[in-house]
Amino acid sequence: MRHAKFALLTGALVAPVATAASAATVTVTLPRVPVAEYKKPYVAGWLEPVGGNGQIRSVFVWYEVAKRGGNEAGTKWLTDLRSWWRKGGRSMRLPADGVSGATRGPGTYTIPLPKDLAPGNYVFNVEAAREHGGRELVSVPITVPKSGGRTSGKTELGAVTVSTR
Repeated sequence: MRHAKFALLTGALVAPVATAASAATVTVTLPRVPVAEYKKPYVAGWLEPVGGNGQIRSVFVWYEVAKRGGNEAGTKWLTDLRSWWRKGGRSMRLPADGVSGATRGPGTYTIPLPKDLAPGNYVFNVEAAREHGGRELVSVPITVPKSGGRTSGKTELGAVTVSTR
């Protein structure tokens, strides 16, 4: 019981210190796809400056981090995330701390944006690819710290919402 009180006290002390940047998030919905053999998609989310003339910043990459069986690493199929792979994924050392994660099933997931994101105009991209399924890329223009945005995919991705506050 003592530990619970301490945890609540600690949370109360830390919460007011959070900055506006730490509240910035991206929410991604992976829809339930009605197919006989559903495989969880590989998904990548990254930021790039408007105009694309700058280095991308990967925010999350969901893939089979600990693939079991065979000699194939889970990273083998990351090339199916074609746009992310070409723009910067191929140069990443995986698993990347704080970026890499396991594949996820249908649902809605909220991921924090980097706290040290400089003010400016960006495009937040989310790309999904599924074995025996499709591939989809959606882009959301945002301005940090002023405005976020929202879009929806058609098949592999549902709603994607970026909040910059």
